[in-house]
Amino acid sequence: MSRVTVTVTVSFLAFFISLVAVSGDVIRLPSQASKFFRKAENDDGDDSPAGNKWAVLVAGSSGYWNYRHQADVCHAYQLLRKGGVKEDNIVVFMYDDIAKNKENPRPGIIINSPNGDDVYNGVPKDYTGKDVNVGNLFAVILGNKTALKGGSAKVVNSGPNDHIFIYYSDHGGPGVLGMPTSPYLYANDLNDVLKKKHASGTYKSLVFYLEACESGSIFEGLLPEDLNIYATTASNAEESSWGTYCPGDDPSLPSEYETCLGDLYSVSWMEDSDKHNLQTESLHQQYELVKKRTAGSDSSYGSHVMEFGDVGLSKEKLVLYMGTNPDNENVTFVDENSLKLPLRVTNQRDADLVHFWDKYQKAPEGSARKAEAQKQVLEAMSHRLHVDNSVQLIGELLFGILEGPSVRAFESHCGSLSQYGIKHMRSIANICNAGIKMEQMEEAAMQACPTIPAGSWSSLHRGFSA
Repeated sequence: MSRVTVTVTVSFLAFFISLVAVSGDVIRLPSQASKFFRKAENDDGDDSPAGNKWAVLVAGSSGYWNYRHQADVCHAYQLLRKGGVKEDNIVVFMYDDIAKNKENPRPGIIINSPNGDDVYNGVPKDYTGKDVNVGNLFAVILGNKTALKGGSAKVVNSGPNDHIFIYYSDHGGPGVLGMPTSPYLYANDLNDVLKKKHASGTYKSLVFYLEACESGSIFEGLLPEDLNIYATTASNAEESSWGTYCPGDDPSLPSEYETCLGDLYSVSWMEDSDKHNLQTESLHQQYELVKKRTAGSDSSYGSHVMEFGDVGLSKEKLVLYMGTNPDNENVTFVDENSLKLPLRVTNQRDADLVHFWDKYQKAPEGSARKAEAQKQVLEAMSHRLHVDNSVQLIGELLFGILEGPSVRAFESHCGSLSQYGIKHMRSIANICNAGIKMEQMEEAAMQACPTIPAGSWSSLHRGFSA
């Protein structure tokens, strides 16, 4: 081969490789070769000019009856890892009391669907137990290691070209999200942190998926459109979200399970992501599919999936935030929801009762397990009645028919709101907005609740909600 021919050949090869490196869409090669040449495009190295992917995954609950929240988060972790997101760039918050719980029929294993694989294996223990708290969460998002208290010290150390994905799954109420350790996570505080993150110039775009009752209230009227943040929520500001794969639901669970395995909004976006090529599917396309599946087939169940913030970001491809499973690279996206709609689901706030009741029904007659389950059902119902009646009575004492108090004043005299009682946050806000003074609230709470019930649901051993 002549010198001229060699020079031309080398130049052409360099030009060819540069085309592929710049954009995987310019030239498509057979699968094995294309994976090699597209490596730079999907590489999450610190020096990537296209930006790195970061993720924060949060399960905001504890207790076996809340199995589904940690199952959701573990599933999300596996999805991101299969998509190529680096483990060092994924921060996981979960109480970690499910996998090895005595109630778990498959010790050390967590599943997120009836026939699902183990999603717990390999999930990092970044922030567990008491380290799952609001302070650490905010420090992680802001990349502020000095503000951390406990945990792995892993934070979102993002740069101006990076893309951040935040996913939260738990209970919620108007303007508030649950956490396993007090205080709860409040909408104003969360949005303030997101504004600070934007002001720091340490991301290009951020996507927030939120699973909780009244989750629309967390962003509605609070999340500006100019922060390069796109958020979707499982429900609007006034309705519950839904658990799925629960006892008595269709599809049915393995017989040994007595708790919900997932949440409807959460499994909808994850099961969609599991099967599609996220290089071609956009955030908006997924939003539409999830909205359809979460709304349900009739009016008997379902919630309205919402979107907030910079909705224009939804035209971007999911691969920017979640990566994509190489096994799905030949899957063609179709504009319809091929995932089966459930015929029955469970209100998030009733999932604990479903667990206790299923446990009671399956336990042998006369057994200690049956007695324990009966006690759990009665205590949970008693707590609900106490919270509902106390809030109503305080409202009547203050206004006659309006509602009422400061959270601390209420809990000091009436006990913890708990994951069920945070649905009354709007009532408490209404009382504050009506100009009721703390002294009036204290007096009304003392009259409404002369004693705090002894049950575990009313305990304040983990602190106040606010």
